Amino acid sequence: MIFYYAPGACSLAPHIALHQSGAQFESRRVDLHRGEQTTDEYLAINPKGRVPVLITEQGTLTENSAILFYISQLFPQAGLAPVNDPFALAKVQEFNNYLASTVHVAHAHGPRGYRWADDQAALVAMKAKVPMTMTAGFQLIEDELLAGPWVMGEHYSICDIYLYSLSRWLEGDGVNTSLLPRVIDHRHRMEVLAPVAEVLQVEGLV
Repeated sequence: MIFYYAPGACSLAPHIALHQSGAQFESRRVDLHRGEQTTDEYLAINPKGRVPVLITEQGTLTENSAILFYISQLFPQAGLAPVNDPFALAKVQEFNNYLASTVHVAHAHGPRGYRWADDQAALVAMKAKVPMTMTAGFQLIEDELLAGPWVMGEHYSICDIYLYSLSRWLEGDGVNTSLLPRVIDHRHRMEVLAPVAEVLQVEGLV
């Protein structure tokens, strides 16, 4: 398999999952700041012009939720998802889809506001809203969705990997993390796990 990622981007989640599962893969770094995701070469791999991308023997996968789910199914021995419990597996997907469709989009209104508007005043307004929308999204996770000690309760899963990856953005998005003690405790516990520490080294994030 070949995995395309950008340091510190949301692709951190499947990068960790690949290491956690013991997968054999080649990683390729994409420099978003230099616009490598917009080159013809990269767009031939992923016409969306984004990361992550996982190239498998069967074809190419994009989107965090899909790649995380695939890894959990391909390596069931890693125990990253409740593969034999349809309802529990759906809850995993429910949580990860919330991160993808709501939380990540709230964050993107800051650095990626041009996806939704061209007017400078609108871009400024969207960026100013990010601390509020990110706080709201993570407050829901803090109060209702993080069962503890892991997202799904006693069992570590791809939800924890995805949540950790996005929670690293909180301070940069202007969120008062003192309001989120359980989320921050979760982040600290993730960072001492060997696969997480290994990927942070690979991506140059420590």
